[in-house]
Amino acid sequence: MAKFTEILIRQGTISPDQLEEAESMARGSGTNLSDALIRLGYVTGDEVMQAIAAEHQLDFINLEEITIPPGVIELVPESVARENVILPMAEEDDALRVIVSDPLDLDAFDKLRFILNRKIEVAVAPRENILQAINNYYGAIEGESADSMLQDFTDTAIDFTETDPLQEGAGEDEKIDETSAPIVRLAHLIINEAVQLRASDIHIEPFEDRIRIRYRIDGVLVERDSPPRRLLSALLSRLKIMAHMDIAERRRTQDGRIKVTVGDKELDMRVSMLPTNHGQSCVMRLLDKDNIKIGVRQLGLSEKAFQTFFNLIKRPNGIFLVTGPTGSGKTTTLYAALNELNSPGRKIITAEDPVEYYLPGINQVEVKHNIGLDFARIIRAVLRQAPNIILVGEMRDSETAEMGIQASLTGHLVFSTLHTNDAPSAITRLVDMGVANYLVASSIMAVLAQRLVRVVCTKCKTPFKPSSTVLEEAGISPERAKKATFFKGKGCGNCQQSGYRGRIGIYELMQMTPKIRQLAFENASTQDIRRMAIKEGLETLYWDGIDKVCKGMTTLDEVYRVAKRDAEAVD
Repeated sequence: MAKFTEILIRQGTISPDQLEEAESMARGSGTNLSDALIRLGYVTGDEVMQAIAAEHQLDFINLEEITIPPGVIELVPESVARENVILPMAEEDDALRVIVSDPLDLDAFDKLRFILNRKIEVAVAPRENILQAINNYYGAIEGESADSMLQDFTDTAIDFTETDPLQEGAGEDEKIDETSAPIVRLAHLIINEAVQLRASDIHIEPFEDRIRIRYRIDGVLVERDSPPRRLLSALLSRLKIMAHMDIAERRRTQDGRIKVTVGDKELDMRVSMLPTNHGQSCVMRLLDKDNIKIGVRQLGLSEKAFQTFFNLIKRPNGIFLVTGPTGSGKTTTLYAALNELNSPGRKIITAEDPVEYYLPGINQVEVKHNIGLDFARIIRAVLRQAPNIILVGEMRDSETAEMGIQASLTGHLVFSTLHTNDAPSAITRLVDMGVANYLVASSIMAVLAQRLVRVVCTKCKTPFKPSSTVLEEAGISPERAKKATFFKGKGCGNCQQSGYRGRIGIYELMQMTPKIRQLAFENASTQDIRRMAIKEGLETLYWDGIDKVCKGMTTLDEVYRVAKRDAEAVD
């Protein structure tokens, strides 16, 4: 019987080289081979499952094309369905036909046979499709939703008394039941809902007459139903307990961490408390460990930029900078590079503020300003540890930048980030910080600027043709428009009616060519460096975005949201 990978190669879906790359990624990240192939973008979940179905001689089920009767759904308890990612499909005599993503999970089938006392027959579908179907048939969150619970709070007269959190002496006579079952349940439901909706952040913001809860989904804030104002103190106290913070402290900022398990996912949450005029504002950053398993190929670099990037990170020394605003995916890019380079033959040390994700096989050091452990001090100590590769979380000042440069000049490969709008600005930014221009010119090997744009939802995308005026304003020539495929999302349950699901990077990768090094040495302006870089073949953020629009991956609105057209560039 042919393996599913052999079937995919025979069909021409993947090449042997792509399979080898996926096997390497699977070994390095601890994922299975099918997930690695999907993460690298070589196959879709449907293509993998169809091949696995063929390997085991099972039926492949398209869940969008079938409707399962409620009587069949009721045969399998929701907790069992979610725990084992199993969806009942049909009754056939004394047998139950179920849909699974792993046909080799014999323990789950044995458990189901024991619970139901009947024969089990198996069909297959992609895991994410099964989970989505479980949410559709059983309800998005088991038992209740955050919205329904908030309605219950609104309808009841439970009093969670709150005094002014900034008032002198507040809290002495305060009666808050932060460990009460309703509040505990509400806190967990908010977190669960955020995970289900793929949110990266949860924002709980107090105002004079209400609380606003928003989730950041694919980089855009979406408001949810909010709890009554009287619940603020109890809800925040519960979150503080979970994050091991001081619940009595309401005048100072606080930071903490929460470890939660939602379904089969283990998540770290970074919690920040900020006192405001109307109470404490809370922001929780959801750190999904699956995000750091991404490969370099998955970042969304064009083929030319990918080859350049791949060759650059293999160099033995020099500085590679990644620039962009907060939330532009800089950490993901750097972690992808480190995952690619991580091997028993290399020693990698990072200095981060804070350590967001824990990487196996890599020494990570967290900046602690309260004890004087800053970036510069860490780098000095790191150099005595004889590393091959160093990651500096951010070059915030001249001392950190100079230490990073010295490290690169003494034979180390250094990765770091800067907050600049584009790649050429990184050169002048370092000089403005006080770093000598000759050091910048000699040590920097490349700068990668990036932004994130939302991807058109694959479930509801429809082709459309922009008007000639729109194309002209975007700088897309009629010849290019004829070859392009433009899509937009209509909005569906898969994308919460937004028309987008997921994000991809747009990039500009500027190599330090001899001419650009000369300009850096001469203290040239950002505009001069940019013009030279474009002349030397730099594809800017805007044009990389336009390329992804023409391929139907995103929309012009998304590109306009994060990048502007370059006057110097011509399509």
